[in-house]
Amino acid sequence: MKRSLSFEVDRELALVVAGTCLIAGTYGLVRLAYGLFLPDIQASVPMSSAAAGQVSSGASAAYCVGALAGLVAGGRPRLLVLGAVATAAAGSIAMAVATTTTVLVPSAVLASAGAGLASPGLVAVVGRNLSAARVGRAQATVNAGTGPGLVVAGLLALLLPDWRVGFATSAVLTATAGAAVLLLDRPGRTPAQVDPPPSSGRWLAALLRPAVGAFLLGAASATVWTYGRAHLVSSGTSDSASVLAWIALGVGGTATVLTAPALARRPAPRAWLVTTGAVALAIAVLAIPGPLPVAVLACGVFGWAFVAASSALIAWTAELVPLRAASGTAAVFIALVLGQAAGSSAAGSLADLAGLPVTFLLAAAVCVLAAGCGGLRSVLPALPKVSSVGR
Repeated sequence: MKRSLSFEVDRELALVVAGTCLIAGTYGLVRLAYGLFLPDIQASVPMSSAAAGQVSSGASAAYCVGALAGLVAGGRPRLLVLGAVATAAAGSIAMAVATTTTVLVPSAVLASAGAGLASPGLVAVVGRNLSAARVGRAQATVNAGTGPGLVVAGLLALLLPDWRVGFATSAVLTATAGAAVLLLDRPGRTPAQVDPPPSSGRWLAALLRPAVGAFLLGAASATVWTYGRAHLVSSGTSDSASVLAWIALGVGGTATVLTAPALARRPAPRAWLVTTGAVALAIAVLAIPGPLPVAVLACGVFGWAFVAASSALIAWTAELVPLRAASGTAAVFIALVLGQAAGSSAAGSLADLAGLPVTFLLAAAVCVLAAGCGGLRSVLPALPKVSSVGR
């Protein structure tokens, strides 16, 4: 009996590790690596800042399509995980061989859909494989996989000969992680953890506040994810130093594993307020690059705060619609990435007109508004929890 229990615990731990690696791949190594490699991509396939922003917006739209699939198929998490692996890996390989924007643009868009499929799929997989006492911590750990993915992406940028090899390597790592998740998942476990069958959409109304906050955070953060490294390079930072700053983003995101228990002890809206406030501060500091250590520290704070804020979104959703955690997560993440789509295009156009420092300062102001959604009960009152299947 003890041996069987030990095996089960080991399997659950391995599943959390594999899920973390899948998030690291689909987010850090594929979707967000576009911003990391953008200066190198533009050297190979010329694009203006506005065009680069439009590519990022298209990729965000593809993410939303993937997340919409999670919204309507929350009860089929294995299919979502398989779709995440297929789109992220195929898109990355196609980017690696692209020589023109005709191939590069649709490939980047396709690759980004993987992250949209991965989040709701893993929420359901983790939820049905772990006990209720451990699932919250496990969800935060898996979601923090973005951080290690950013670190690995930065190391690939430093060690590999060019960005094309980086995306090809990312495809292999992502596919391996996804295969491990599928092997470790036990589909028959705890069916109550899976979303109930679709009914009316009334439960979506309970997510108004987190959805508005997510959209604003997405719009603000898009400036850093798309133009952060390009901004540092254009301000005189060397290529290697700018990659170091990007790695700091990943280190900060990884550190959320250490702070997750403390944040989990606070109400989710308060955790949202704290973390998005930190995102706003970091963006403001990055607006006018100073000494490299300051920029690296600001990137680290941004990475921690953004990933912690997305974990707070998951927790907030679970509090409001506990029986629809996977579908609810898909819904608020759609809002987040719709914000990124709008923010990327707006930031690109504004950067061409007024410059990146002004763009970053305005993004920080938008993030302050996002933070306010965690404390505006009087303006956007929280609706009662949706706890019945019929809602």
